[in-house]
Amino acid sequence: MELGGGEDSMDVQGAAAAAEPSFSGHQQTSVKPIWALLEEAAQMKTEGNAFYREKNIRSAIGRYHRALLLLRGLDSDVMTAVKGFGPEVPALTREQEALLRSTQVDCYNNLAACLLQRQSVDYARVRDYSLRVLKWRPGDVKALYRAGVATLEMGDAQTAKQYLTKACREQPNDANVRKHLQRAEEKLNRELQKERAMYRGMFSSSLKSSSGEGINQTNRAGEGV
Repeated sequence: MELGGGEDSMDVQGAAAAAEPSFSGHQQTSVKPIWALLEEAAQMKTEGNAFYREKNIRSAIGRYHRALLLLRGLDSDVMTAVKGFGPEVPALTREQEALLRSTQVDCYNNLAACLLQRQSVDYARVRDYSLRVLKWRPGDVKALYRAGVATLEMGDAQTAKQYLTKACREQPNDANVRKHLQRAEEKLNRELQKERAMYRGMFSSSLKSSSGEGINQTNRAGEGV
């Protein structure tokens, strides 16, 4: 089910903002214990998954966005950028860090899936969210596939082929991966043929020009005799 409108758009923009540094995260962390925030974010993700299964894309996007906002103030990568402003965030344990990253990765992955369900797809955001996933989970097949599809739709068949080839290695029998990999290869082949035709035209024009100059020089030499 495709849901449009400003509310959906605002949720998508908010998800992008969740990756940017902000001081609000310090206030959130000081109010609630770390585990409480992590569990609340995980619950938001679970609710988002349920909405996605029901094809309620707008509500799913909203839940993933809220989960990412909750986690922003705990993310050491984000808060390093604003170190020295506001109270320090306590260091996460290894278990807490793992839960934070897992929830973030799932939310960004699922946001990319949601955006691909919309009637008008923002491929730049799909690629951005997928690349965030690949930063933390380089071999994630779904992120590789979505990054490949988005990059292909944005016109970069060469990079798309790289993503889709990696995805195909992991899931060689996936029909969707193979279909889009074939699309990327066909686009590259068309571009190569076009480039060759252009060079042939340039070479042919150069030969004609050189031949014409030779004839003119011969004629002038004959006139001199």
